[in-house]
Amino acid sequence: MVPLLLVLLLALLLFGLGFAAKVLWWVAMFVLAVWLIGFVARGTSAAGGRGRWYRW
Repeated sequence: MVPLLLVLLLALLLFGLGFAAKVLWWVAMFVLAVWLIGFVARGTSAAGGRGRWYRW
């Protein structure tokens, strides 16, 4: 009985890790897309020079 519970727990853990990894990939792709759009579409600043769309 205990080995069966351990196997089920391991399967549940691996399924959860796989789901989390898939979600993290989607988040990473979204952040990359936003960064690329901001990099390409950055405009000029209010002072007239080339501005940065991000603040460090």
